[in-house]
Amino acid sequence: MDHSRVPVLEALQEFRRRGDVAYGPPGHKQGRGVDPRVAEILGADVFRSDVLSLNGLDDRRQSRGVLNEAQELMADAVGAEQAFFSTCGSSLSVKTAMLAVAGPGEKLLLSRNAHKSVIAAVVVNGVEPIWVHPEFDTERHLAHPPEPDDVRRRLREHPDAKGMLLITPVDWGTCADVRGVARVCHEFGVPLLVDEAWGAHLPFHPGLPAWGMDAEADLVVTSVHKMGGAIEQSSVFHLQYDRVSPEVLKQREDLLGTTSASTLVYASLDGWRRQMVEQGHELLDAALHRAERIRTAAGDLPGLRPMGREVVEEGLAADFDPLKIVIDVRELGISGMQAAEWLRVERHVDVGGSDTCRISASITHADDDETEKILLDALNALVDGADSIERQSAVHLPEPSDLELEQAMVPREAFFAEVEHVPAERAAGRIAAEMISPYPPGVPAIAPGEVITDAVLDHLRSGAEHGVLIPDAADSSIRTLRVVARH
Repeated sequence: MDHSRVPVLEALQEFRRRGDVAYGPPGHKQGRGVDPRVAEILGADVFRSDVLSLNGLDDRRQSRGVLNEAQELMADAVGAEQAFFSTCGSSLSVKTAMLAVAGPGEKLLLSRNAHKSVIAAVVVNGVEPIWVHPEFDTERHLAHPPEPDDVRRRLREHPDAKGMLLITPVDWGTCADVRGVARVCHEFGVPLLVDEAWGAHLPFHPGLPAWGMDAEADLVVTSVHKMGGAIEQSSVFHLQYDRVSPEVLKQREDLLGTTSASTLVYASLDGWRRQMVEQGHELLDAALHRAERIRTAAGDLPGLRPMGREVVEEGLAADFDPLKIVIDVRELGISGMQAAEWLRVERHVDVGGSDTCRISASITHADDDETEKILLDALNALVDGADSIERQSAVHLPEPSDLELEQAMVPREAFFAEVEHVPAERAAGRIAAEMISPYPPGVPAIAPGEVITDAVLDHLRSGAEHGVLIPDAADSSIRTLRVVARH
């Protein structure tokens, strides 16, 4: 296919050339009605490009021809049989993918280290989750993706499960054996869905971990805004084989997705695909060398421990995305959250993620010598300034087994059940009716329907006292919890 073509961008350019005046949404009329004070900050071209896809860029029959051509080019670029754009982010795309495979009351295998959006999908869709617990790294206090044998064991226990949702790469860059898990799923005649939100760049350089479509997955969801070059909420479904019906996937997406899709998202997806096909190898090659320089330099600084391929060599993960710079800061006597806050306030550097142990920074094709220097200078300053950071009580880090809670109710039933609020001191043994997700990375420590334990409460309460953000709990201080009422 001709990858110099960008159908959405070309249609938008033609729309501007014609000088069309729209008498429907959006109400700002391509910026005519925008407050100049807003345009000064956002830029007038944002509004000029905010065109309703169907009535503005497509033909009068709303054939979706422009979008379809762009999607076909995306599929060809990454080696998928079909690709579908979504403008609602991968949080919604993953919900759609799950619903395309398992409906209310049906079983679906899920990595328990899933983002809260996956647990939300379980509540919305009404599926019965069969948790596959991750490989827990006690030294780093990290959850790596589950192994193929873990998936095989759960499928043998639940032969009526409709498929498996695997999360890889995880927020901290470690990756699953996608091909191994796919082959296990296919042995049992079920599809493998991959939440590859952090992996949109993987198809475009051989030095990166295996991309889901190349590793025999059936359906892969990517968030192009995370490691790619599209704007926020840019998401793509990639599909191959016949285990997931494209028709069903489209209908489920129509059920959950917006009817006012953003041309800004479509256009940026279109342009990013062209850029990667034409220049991706060169751009990512430079990013990989840059990331290695940063990792090496950070490792030479006292108190910083960057994570690298040793997690693979130790057998803890199948692979590792080298563009994720993950640095343990505990030897500085501070938490990752304190380090992240100090870097933001003192150096105006915003890292990508932080938790009790570490910080992370994503290196992409957009980085250059300037951003490399800024990051390394900031890390040097952090090491020098760590003694000035106030020491706080440590967050209680539970044992891996403490995070494997009993599932006493289906999440949907627990979430919508009659509830009561109880003090944390009396919550152990009760069934949670809410998600409680320390953020980042936003993996629920407690999901609806799970039995609360003292160990996980100690972890959450000590985290809240330390300043861990827990945005989805009814009481973010974890002084009280929302539980299923007793009768």
